[in-house]
Amino acid sequence: MDTFEADAVVIGAGAVGLACARALALKGREVLVLEAASAIATETSSRNSEVIHAGLYYPTGSLKARLCVEGRRKLYQYCAAHGVEAHKCGKLVVAVDDGEAAATPALLQRALANGVEETRLIDGAEARRLEPALNPEVRVAIHTEVSGLFDSHHYFLALQGEFEDRGGSLVLDTPVVRGAVVGDGIEIETGGASPSRIKARTVVNSAGHQALNVARSIEGGPRYNGVRMSWVKGSYFVASGRAAFARLIYPMHNSSTQGLHLAIDLGGRTRLGPDAEWLPEGAKPPFDYEVDPARQEHFYREVRRYWPGLKDGALSPDYSGVRPKIVGKGQPSADFMIDGPEAHGVAGLVNLIGIESPGLTSSLAIGEMVAGLV
Repeated sequence: MDTFEADAVVIGAGAVGLACARALALKGREVLVLEAASAIATETSSRNSEVIHAGLYYPTGSLKARLCVEGRRKLYQYCAAHGVEAHKCGKLVVAVDDGEAAATPALLQRALANGVEETRLIDGAEARRLEPALNPEVRVAIHTEVSGLFDSHHYFLALQGEFEDRGGSLVLDTPVVRGAVVGDGIEIETGGASPSRIKARTVVNSAGHQALNVARSIEGGPRYNGVRMSWVKGSYFVASGRAAFARLIYPMHNSSTQGLHLAIDLGGRTRLGPDAEWLPEGAKPPFDYEVDPARQEHFYREVRRYWPGLKDGALSPDYSGVRPKIVGKGQPSADFMIDGPEAHGVAGLVNLIGIESPGLTSSLAIGEMVAGLV
C-alpha cells in the first residue's frame, strides 16, 4: 500500500466538497479531493431542484439562515463571473386557505430578519396578476425576487476547474475506509483499485451520505454518539404541455418539506416536487432512486390546490433524491452540522454532517467558512 503526505484532503466531491476545495485552494493550500464514485456530484448534489434559495424559511441566527443568504449572493456573482447559466426568476409562496394566510406574516418577518432582500407580502389579486394560472382562491402570497434556478452541473465543473487550476487534484473511485489522528496530522486510508495511506495536515469530511460513517471511522476523532441518520426520499414529476408559470411557486411549508413546489427548469419543463417520503428505520446507502408512479396521485392533489389547471394525465415520473437528516420524523429540522477543531478538539479536522437543503445554495459560503476553521 502506497503512503504519501498531503497538505489538505477533502473527502467528497459534491457541491460542498468542491466548494471547500476551491476555498482552501484560494488560500494557497494544496488540495487533494477524494471521491468514492466515478464522477463528481453524483449523490445529493445531482438530485435536487437546482433552486437558488432566498433564505426565507430557516431559523434566524442559524447556520442555514446565514449561509443560505450569504451563499445565494455569492452564487449569483459566481455564476455571472464563470459563465454558468442562472435565472433570477423570483418565487411566490402562496396561501390558499385562511390558516395558511394567517401564517404568512410570521414567515415574512423571518425572511426579513434573515436579511432576504426584495421580499414582500402581496394580496391574492396581485399574485394572480403576476401568475394568472394560480388558483383564484389564493388569499395572499410572499413574493421574493431573489430566488432562482441555475445550471448546477456547470457550476460543479467550474469549482473543479478552479481548485485544479491552483494545483489541486481530484481522484475518483477512491472511498475513505478509515483514519486516525496522529501526532501532527490525520492519516486516512483509502480503498478502491489502488489503496493508499495519506497523512494530511487538514482533512475536510464532506462525504455526504457517508459523512457520519467516515467521521466515526477516524480513530481519535469525535464519535458523535448521540447522532443518528434518517433519510427522506424526495421524488419529482414533470408536467407535459406549455409552461403555465414564469416564477417558482411554493405552497406554505411544513416541518419536513417546503411543499410540492413548481419550477420551470432551464430546459423549459414544468417540474414538480420534491415530496417527502421518510425511509424505514435502518435504511442506509446506496438507495433506490426509482420514482413510484403511484405517488403522482399525491402530486395531483397537492399541486391542484394552487394550480387547478393541471390536467389529468399530465404528470410523468422524473427523478428522485435522498436528503440526509440528523433528526427523526416529526422532530424540528436540524441546523447544518459543521464541526471544526474548536468543537471537537482535533486540529485540522472538519466534519460536515447532515448537509441537506439549502446546502447547494449555501455551498460557496460553507466552503469559505470551512477554510476559515483550518
